[in-house]
Amino acid sequence: MLNIEIAFIGPGAMAEAMIAGLLNKKLALPENIIASGPREERGAELRKKYGIRTTTDNTSAALNADVVALSVKPQRLSVVMKGMKGVRSDALVLSIIAGASIKKIGMGLKHKSIVRSMPNTPGQIGEGITVWTASKETTEKQHEIARFILRALGEEVFVEDESYLDMATALSGTGPAYVFLFAEALIDAGVHMGFPRRIAERLVLQTIKGSMSFYDRAGRHPATLRNQVTSPGGTSAEALYYLEKAGFRTAISRAVWAAYQRSLELGKEKPSHIDAGDEEK
Repeated sequence: MLNIEIAFIGPGAMAEAMIAGLLNKKLALPENIIASGPREERGAELRKKYGIRTTTDNTSAALNADVVALSVKPQRLSVVMKGMKGVRSDALVLSIIAGASIKKIGMGLKHKSIVRSMPNTPGQIGEGITVWTASKETTEKQHEIARFILRALGEEVFVEDESYLDMATALSGTGPAYVFLFAEALIDAGVHMGFPRRIAERLVLQTIKGSMSFYDRAGRHPATLRNQVTSPGGTSAEALYYLEKAGFRTAISRAVWAAYQRSLELGKEKPSHIDAGDEEK
């Protein structure tokens, strides 16, 4: 890995997380990483922070790269690919773009060795999970390289069926948004009861962290753990009754399905005229 040159096209938050992870785990050297984006000030920020090379020219960034990581916004992908020339035939193209199929990337770049992946926000602190798949033209060595890069964000799961990537987008990719909304609702409920917000936030944060750690270590189905804390006629039973009555499960299921449908739509959309700087977000 140390001798492999990696080009990041779109130096946004997830690209930065991958860069930081690769450098922290000593899987890559700063001089072998280049990031390309439309804003020079963003490049200067990354150069100062990580010692990597930067450019505003996607073609020059990808020209000599062993791995070209696509990390732009989905709506920008077609425009970015149209403007890129000269990706090496033996290079691995690794995409973290929601909704962008292997076929679309292959046609856009006229390239065959492609890994499509879907990381999530916790990857920014090395605690994410990424679902990925690869085109049949990718080699075993390229599979290994992809695993190393994606493990910089946390855990990784390889799947044979590309259709799972849109499902992963809706479940784990969008999943942190559901968790944050749930946490926000709990905090607001605590404030409504009379807690100072800082105390409500602390209680909710540790409750969620502790519950997930307990679930991870217990190795039991969440329904079993929920039953353990639900005494007959108790406070948990009363709260859960109202959540079920309000259609909590159905709302979650429909939300995930809506995200899944949107992921499919993103793969079919024509590029929108959004600001070029958006590809860095």
